[in-house]
Amino acid sequence: MKLTLKALRVNSDLTQEEAAKAIGVSKYTWSNYEQGKTFPDVPTIETIEKVFNVTYSDIIFLPKDTVKP
Repeated sequence: MKLTLKALRVNSDLTQEEAAKAIGVSKYTWSNYEQGKTFPDVPTIETIEKVFNVTYSDIIFLPKDTVKP
């Protein structure tokens, strides 16, 4: 099942600050990832995969309101 970064975070019962700390970025950077303003680099994506126990193909990097059907 594909999930946005926000959904991964909420499903793990983490705040933006906690999720950011877990993957080694600032809260501001994590917020930008969730909003689709910026995108993580490959090493950060690999950390997200490990922390949230997902694969790259399971992650939706754009917020749902920006994805058109």
